[in-house]
Amino acid sequence: MADFLFSLLLIFDATLRVATPLVFAAMAGLFSERSGVVDISLEGKMLAAAFAAASTAAVTGSAWLALGAGIAVSMVLGLLHGFACITHRGDQVVSGVAINILVSGLTVVLGIAWFQRGGQTPSVGPEARFTPIRLPGAQALADVPVIGALYSELLSGHNLLVYLAFAAVPLTWWVVYRTRFGLRLRAVGENPGAVDTAGISVAWLRYRAVLCAGALCGFAGTYLSIAQNAAFGREMTAGQGYIALAALIFGKWRPVPAMLACLMFGFLDAVAIRLQGVVVPVIGPIPVQLIQALPYVMTVVLLAGFIGRAVAPKAIGKAYVKER
Repeated sequence: MADFLFSLLLIFDATLRVATPLVFAAMAGLFSERSGVVDISLEGKMLAAAFAAASTAAVTGSAWLALGAGIAVSMVLGLLHGFACITHRGDQVVSGVAINILVSGLTVVLGIAWFQRGGQTPSVGPEARFTPIRLPGAQALADVPVIGALYSELLSGHNLLVYLAFAAVPLTWWVVYRTRFGLRLRAVGENPGAVDTAGISVAWLRYRAVLCAGALCGFAGTYLSIAQNAAFGREMTAGQGYIALAALIFGKWRPVPAMLACLMFGFLDAVAIRLQGVVVPVIGPIPVQLIQALPYVMTVVLLAGFIGRAVAPKAIGKAYVKER
């Protein structure tokens, strides 16, 4: 029984780590889509940030410079998306897909040109990564039944970006629902004409929203390459930007439900990792490919079966044309 509880605790611990980039990306998508801008490019911005962060860490040896580079590159791509969709009123889905395709190829080309490692970056040492943090008293409480294990194993021992990801959820809620900017952000996603009539620039509001989205994607990508891993690998986001977008829709464009959807995927992924190598009677060992696909399949099934009616912001995906 004790072994089962400890295994369950390890699964929950892994869930937090796996869900971290999803939470960042889901909060990023919330800012963008609440303003009326569809953000399919979450995947591309995360991948670009991961490459920029790993490259900077490999060259400078600084995790903080790497984080800054990841955020900066992601925000530039956010501005590019805004320039296409807000200024030139282009199709938002096409623009997002174009950014994803651009980044997918460009990271490999630059990786080969700069590091000659087949699109990967050199591995970085602990000094250039965000390493686990032991919370005060974690070691002393480790032997205390239940509470000690929860504190020392589940809450302690994560890197800084994990804590920032879950702190971003209440912060996003406060910004969106308790500030003037958040009120205007929600209004421009529902009725941009009314916002414009009030003398507020629709374009400037939406640009600020895509910049917020870019910054949060920068955190997500940086986490992937120099916190969860120690280098950049080709296509290392593995569809997590799309999963985060699905979690956002599942959460009906609200911070806390979106976070819970991200945790659901993280839990499924953590369970899938534990199932690798398990032998099923009669069938034999479970194929690794099936285990790897399980979180994605289950996420689609759960989202499709239990989402209910998700009502998107009314102006989402629609370019605003100022009436003369």
